[in-house]
Amino acid sequence: MPTPLAILKDYWGFESFRPAQQEIIESVLEGKDTLALLPTGGGKSICYQVPAHCKPGITLVISPLIALMKDQVYNLRKRNIRAEAVYSGMHFKDIDRILDNCIYGEIKLLYLSPERLISDLAIERIKQMNINLIAVDEAHCISQWGYDFRPAYLRIAEVREWLDKPAPILALTATATKEVVKDIQDKLSFQKSNVFQNSFNRPNLAYVVLQEENKNAKLLSIVKNVKGSGVVYVRNRRKTKEIALFLQRNSIRADFYHAGLSPEDRSKKQDDWMQNKIRIIVSTNAFGMGIDKPDVRSVVHMDLPDSLEAYFQEAGRGGRDGKKSYAVLLYNEADKMTLIRQYELAFPDLKEVRRVYQALGSFLQLAIGSGKGESYDFDIIRFAKNYNFETIKALNGLKILADDGWLSMSEAVYIPSKLKVQVSKEELYDFQLKNRKFDLLIKTILRTYQGAFSHFVNINEYQLARFLKISKTELEMLFNNLKAQGIIHYKPQKDQPQLTLLEERIDAKNLIFDKKLYEFRKQRHKERIDRVVAYAEDQICRSRQLLNYFNETETDDCGICDVCLEKNKSGLDSESFKQYEQKIRMVLKDGALSLEEIVDAFAPKRKEQVLQTLDYLLDEGILSEKNGKLIFEI
Repeated sequence: MPTPLAILKDYWGFESFRPAQQEIIESVLEGKDTLALLPTGGGKSICYQVPAHCKPGITLVISPLIALMKDQVYNLRKRNIRAEAVYSGMHFKDIDRILDNCIYGEIKLLYLSPERLISDLAIERIKQMNINLIAVDEAHCISQWGYDFRPAYLRIAEVREWLDKPAPILALTATATKEVVKDIQDKLSFQKSNVFQNSFNRPNLAYVVLQEENKNAKLLSIVKNVKGSGVVYVRNRRKTKEIALFLQRNSIRADFYHAGLSPEDRSKKQDDWMQNKIRIIVSTNAFGMGIDKPDVRSVVHMDLPDSLEAYFQEAGRGGRDGKKSYAVLLYNEADKMTLIRQYELAFPDLKEVRRVYQALGSFLQLAIGSGKGESYDFDIIRFAKNYNFETIKALNGLKILADDGWLSMSEAVYIPSKLKVQVSKEELYDFQLKNRKFDLLIKTILRTYQGAFSHFVNINEYQLARFLKISKTELEMLFNNLKAQGIIHYKPQKDQPQLTLLEERIDAKNLIFDKKLYEFRKQRHKERIDRVVAYAEDQICRSRQLLNYFNETETDDCGICDVCLEKNKSGLDSESFKQYEQKIRMVLKDGALSLEEIVDAFAPKRKEQVLQTLDYLLDEGILSEKNGKLIFEI
């Protein structure tokens, strides 16, 4: 088999690996279970895509991000690498065909959502596959200590029990605290601890928090003053369009992006941004996964994030080329209130959760004992309205059910329209002769989409309607007419979130919840929110706050965040500050002293600098005052 470096050159055109990539790949090829903590932009996907080619067989990639799976499969195929993906919302026949190809074909990478991984169909087929590696992307999802726990991840370790021969596990994540690092290895049944971790420090990235009421005006100022490309993160799809339009009206080349766009649209917008045809992409958190643009000069968050893990990952898409870049969080008091309110609503009373579950069964028209493994297009707005729920309470009730393993919810899945001719060629020709109004449409389909007689083909109604010079609505009516007459199978495109039932429906009164676990999750959620608010409000070096959160405690002030720059404006640079701090520590080594006693220990001309240093140490909580005396806490 070829070497990892030869594969990297042949398929990706790179002459060398990035830091830690080669060591991670070698560890996996030696059959060792491996956890790779690589910051955003560290090239995690290469760590399993390259070794997939180093041994016979297929690599199984488990990922919760449908948009990312689809994008990676699309990009791998462009490199002539055979890859497939199976996720919620796909038709049974498509899943069946793909899994068969993974057994009998030459597929090198199979991407599976965790919910599909544990379906009976997948389990039976995986047992027949020659698995050479199990890659677990977004591995923090396995830990209830983490910020994005997904119960289906707890079943991943079972995969090895289904295999005839052992396969190593490669777990990958961009962010993890020490508790999560340990939990990942425990839950995936690592044979021994084996962690590769790069420092989370980004010395070229200036973290900035700005308290702003008029966020749009401030955003415009930022993108006008910080040249080069940028990303703007917002909470919902509607705002992506609104803010992109606002920037366009102010002569900024901007576009919007979210997971509900078709793969073609997403790919075009990504390419335009990568090639600097547009400067600013305004997006939900769907943007950035698997995209490596080194020269991003600004990443702006318009809202407080839910966790520092998510913020660090998204902000880290700036400055991958090592040059100065800015990660800006626009914040105001209303954001804090919104985040606290969201927390209060995130854990509804368990009686309310039972009511949501009961209503869900009725909404999906499920009998008791049915539904396991089935996926449904799910409109949360219609569900809430039909059963008189507040939308946010209904959503959070479903999340509690998801956390307890009853169901899973995914982002909106774009699945294109599909068509298959149901009759023979002779019967179709006879139909065309008798029904001239369908003749041009049928001829166009047969010329444009090869294989429509043998299998479902993806069709683009917009392009087809433009070619036929009719409206999309008229085209859909023609398709439905052909379907009604038994000439074709037709599945219209869809773009809705998917809800998958992981267990059979039971009577709501028989639902069992782990109350201790419920309280644990609630406490962890509150802790994450508190840390986000502290990051925004505490006048402590932003970089040091983030690094300390990820257990890098031996760190200095960055010198380039807004807090450090404000401190430097007073004429006290980082080096001078350190010197004064050390001298104050010496003065206090024998016990607590008053402010006046500390100042008197220095030359009179140093009074201003000493007072500035003391103010900063008190603000940071490094010094504390007790009974009029100052003492070091840290």
